[in-house]
Amino acid sequence: MPSLKDLKTRIESVKSTRKITKAMQMVAAAKLRRAQESAEMARPYAERFNAVMSKLASSIGDGEGAPKLLSGTGDDKVHLLVVMTAERGLCGGFNSNIAKLARAEIEKLKAEGKTVKIVTVGKKGRDALKRDHSDLFVDHVDLTGVRNVGYADAQAVAQNVLDRFDAEEFDVAKIFYSKFQNVVSQIPTMQQIIPADFDVEEGAEENDAFYDYEPDEVAILRDLLPRAVATAIFSGLLENGASEQGARMSAMDNATRNAGEMIDKLTIEYNRSRQAVITNELIEIISGAEAL
Repeated sequence: MPSLKDLKTRIESVKSTRKITKAMQMVAAAKLRRAQESAEMARPYAERFNAVMSKLASSIGDGEGAPKLLSGTGDDKVHLLVVMTAERGLCGGFNSNIAKLARAEIEKLKAEGKTVKIVTVGKKGRDALKRDHSDLFVDHVDLTGVRNVGYADAQAVAQNVLDRFDAEEFDVAKIFYSKFQNVVSQIPTMQQIIPADFDVEEGAEENDAFYDYEPDEVAILRDLLPRAVATAIFSGLLENGASEQGARMSAMDNATRNAGEMIDKLTIEYNRSRQAVITNELIEIISGAEAL
């Protein structure tokens, strides 16, 4: 049975932990508002962009004149997986859920006899995958010094991917991130970016009006497809930013409440132990007085 001093020390330690988790919860709540606004403001642009690109892509099909980023290499033997996670932990299952989705895709592709290559964005994704799949890593993007992710950061990642595609290092590229819904719900998402696959959200499709493009559709696609890759990565990074803060806020709230419950239990145990000590001392005093 722990002594009174041990119990008191443990109570003070848990109280200090509760202060830290409460402070982290408040910081995450403040950051969440900005990150959520950024992610929500980017969604209409991404949806409209995808709608226009989908219209352009459908107008030219997969003919010989189609850009390589749209038609692909004609094969799907080598897959590049861009796994985007956070640089820090203490955010519940946010990082592990993305890594779990990526791990499932890796196992699926390997079972089909495909070659897999991995580019990680964020330290936690690299740490989660390197134990079992370190031999598949080809690059890592460190965003530790980036406070607010901007389009330039996404462009750097996109250029890395595009350079590898031009060098014929892979046939298919997919990104992994967590789509933000609310504080308690973030959805791990996989999205194919090469060859381009434009998923148009319901209600975002264009009407049946006829458009005459100048220059022609192929020239426009050649210019916009690299930007589409950067836009998809940027949207994923923004969604990740909001999801990370939401997950951290929820995790720290749970930790704070658990610390409070532990303090209550330890306080009850401390009071009982203290009462038992006092009772024993009184018994000893009374017994000594009777012996005299």
